[in-house]
Amino acid sequence: MTLRLSTTDADFPATFTALVDARREADEDVSRDVTAILKAVRAGGDAVLADYTQRFDRHDLNVSGWSVTAAETRAALDGISTELRDALELAAARIAAYHEKQKPQDSDGVDAAGVRLGARWTPVDAAGLYVPGGRAAYPSSLLMNVIPAKVAGVQRIAMATPTPGGEINPLVLAAAQIAGIEEIWRVGGAQAVAALAYGTDRIRPVDVITGPGNAWVAEAKRQLYGVVGIDMVAGPSEIVVVADGRNDPEWTAADLLSQSEHDPTSQSILFTDDAAFADAVAAAVERQIPALSTSAVARTSWDANGAIIIVRDLDEAMPLVDRLAPEHLELAVEDPEPLFAQVRHAGSVFLGRMTPEAVGDYVAGPNHVLPTGRRARFSSGLSVLDFMKRTSFLSLDRDAIGAIGPAAVALARAEGLPAHAASVALRLS
Repeated sequence: MTLRLSTTDADFPATFTALVDARREADEDVSRDVTAILKAVRAGGDAVLADYTQRFDRHDLNVSGWSVTAAETRAALDGISTELRDALELAAARIAAYHEKQKPQDSDGVDAAGVRLGARWTPVDAAGLYVPGGRAAYPSSLLMNVIPAKVAGVQRIAMATPTPGGEINPLVLAAAQIAGIEEIWRVGGAQAVAALAYGTDRIRPVDVITGPGNAWVAEAKRQLYGVVGIDMVAGPSEIVVVADGRNDPEWTAADLLSQSEHDPTSQSILFTDDAAFADAVAAAVERQIPALSTSAVARTSWDANGAIIIVRDLDEAMPLVDRLAPEHLELAVEDPEPLFAQVRHAGSVFLGRMTPEAVGDYVAGPNHVLPTGRRARFSSGLSVLDFMKRTSFLSLDRDAIGAIGPAAVALARAEGLPAHAASVALRLS
């Protein structure tokens, strides 16, 4: 049953703390299985990939083909409706425009001591993109992951995706064609992540791996961090809606269900200062769930993880929202700016009554790959910077090392590192 709370309840502090601390990640203990898979792929390469693909995806890579051809992606794009093609192209253009503004600038200057200091930004050489199959075959996620890498200037992008029975969602292939992906491998699961990280005879290794996946994929990325960079270890989807009673309850219910339908472990929470509105939203949710093709998932998620919280006023809600640090936050009020000014921890914020989170999933421009599980306290959504690295540089002449070198010598000696001290002191004499 969906949780119903009020900040005036005597037990609210304890109950809300339990809500904040609840773990919704999959219960399976997959760590040991993933460790074995990574070890097997590193040792056995392509043969192990073929074996896992036969076992889990029910096709022979040597028959169906290891990779998707350019002709297949072109055919997929040509085969979709004009409406869908236009939608994908609009999304791609808006995502690219937004992420272009994230590109960092190099710096180069001379300080008061005469030291030249600066930094240069360069893209990684190769990025790997994991695209799920099954329940979460989303072309929008492909665009959100690939386009920032393209904007960053990454020269090689390798995509891996599971292909049950050898088949791939045509919309995913169409999106790959629009995004300009030329290297697509028909492998999935933790084994695909291992192949991208370690490399095999067929698949060259990459430097960064991004993209969503199931618990095994997420665990593989976690274990391989350090061998490669990763975007994040993502958990179940989340939405928090802060709304007053002047909203349409049908709209608010739909916004909550937009995350509940993702997965049985997704979470949707409403904060409102109007108890009658809360009742109306709860009733609207009950009316809408049966009409969804995703009703079974939405029902499980809403009943197990949903919550409606009554606050004295919406300002009271904001510190509670920060404790949740949600992936998505809607501020559904006439003037959201005063509430927005109080937000410290959220993956992405949607301002006003006419800004549903779902528009951000597709065509708005900001990235929808966002931190979950309260990780917005310390991390950000996917960006161009995830595919770039900064190299600092400095240059000293005789006057500059004379100005700052003696301090370096003193610190090196204090730390008991005489060779450090000598490498500077010799240049001062």
